[in-house]
Amino acid sequence: MTRSSRLVAGLVLWVVIAAVATFVLWTFRGSLDEAHFALAYLLVVLGASAREGRVVGLVLAVLCFVLFNFFLLPPYYSLAIEDTLAWWVLVAFLVTGTVAAELLYRAQRAVALAEQRAVEIERLAEEARHVEALREADRLKDAMLASVSHDLRTPLTSIRATAAEIRAEGNESAAIIEEEAERLNRFVTDLLDLSRIRADALPTEAEINAADDLIGAALERVRALPGAELIDVRLPADPSVPVGRFDFVQALRALGNLLENALRHSPAGTPVELEVFRSGGALVFEVRDRGPGVPREHRERLFEPFQTGSPRGGAGGTGLGLAIARGAARAQGGDVEYRPREGGGSVFALRLPAADVPGLS
Repeated sequence: MTRSSRLVAGLVLWVVIAAVATFVLWTFRGSLDEAHFALAYLLVVLGASAREGRVVGLVLAVLCFVLFNFFLLPPYYSLAIEDTLAWWVLVAFLVTGTVAAELLYRAQRAVALAEQRAVEIERLAEEARHVEALREADRLKDAMLASVSHDLRTPLTSIRATAAEIRAEGNESAAIIEEEAERLNRFVTDLLDLSRIRADALPTEAEINAADDLIGAALERVRALPGAELIDVRLPADPSVPVGRFDFVQALRALGNLLENALRHSPAGTPVELEVFRSGGALVFEVRDRGPGVPREHRERLFEPFQTGSPRGGAGGTGLGLAIARGAARAQGGDVEYRPREGGGSVFALRLPAADVPGLS
């Protein structure tokens, strides 16, 4: 049933009730006075307002006003009024009924709004409890990652040392054990650093460093990767040496991760470009590749942990490199940003605080 249908049905019901009340009052009109009639009709109006709403209540107030006058006040069966007091009773009834219907409607609406707000508050409280539970679970997960990562380092060190001894005895197969142990050690280090970044506990010590020193260290770090010999480094054309105030180890971690990411996603034989320049108060290292780029729907989660792409050769990484790069940069007042490269590919910009050193050129 629609709202209008319910309204009509309610109106018809209360018109019938008003008619029945009028018949009862008419039967006893000789023994009752105007105040009794007014109170009886007022109960009908209030009942209609409470049950069906303001519209039906106002209609019943007018209807009862007419019935009151026509059947219960002399001269009977006429809308004329002989007694001035009766006129005031009728007017007072109509005003009282109308105001009562309006006040009851407002009270009902206030109750409905209060109930709605109570439901909304309960929903928000439930969401807050859920968010807090997620935060606690996330905190426990980070603590577990840090603990496991730390505990794995000791056996990994023993494995690498043993493999080195075996290789020194002439067993070259031990080199594979060393290589895989080193790979696992890097993964464990990544997990440990990720837990520190998420806890805002990554150790940093900002110092004055030259951009070319950082680039040289980053190139040395990735020199074993396929395509590293094709990296095209572009320094500023002017003779000044760009410098910044940053933690060298963490900045190297960030720039090395960006270079590794570019090399893994670049087509074979395609150079990766690395350019450094000063932009306002930032020292910017831009790493550009000609890889497949990042689909628009994946860009929002690009720097979240364990987000892997489709690197060249099909051997993907752990998905922690970009998350750690951004975390390491932000821990020292910098950032890592992404934008699609014109013509295809990606551009990752590492921004670090720049520094001015008088007399350095």
